[in-house]
Amino acid sequence: MRDSYDFSNAIKNPYISKLKKQITIRLDYDTVEYFKDLSEETGIKYQQLINLFLADCAKKHLKPNIEWKNS
Repeated sequence: MRDSYDFSNAIKNPYISKLKKQITIRLDYDTVEYFKDLSEETGIKYQQLINLFLADCAKKHLKPNIEWKNS
């Protein structure tokens, strides 16, 4: 190893925006099973499918349609 390195001509990592952040999330059983079944059909890991779906929603600025039922 060298004693020092010259980073004056270095460029920022262009893939930094593609990094993923690990989180904990609770999903309904049926939701997870849906994506696991879809995973078997497509050959894409179910976590990746969930990420792709959510990324598409974010890109399109989709918002959930939530209606509260009166009891």
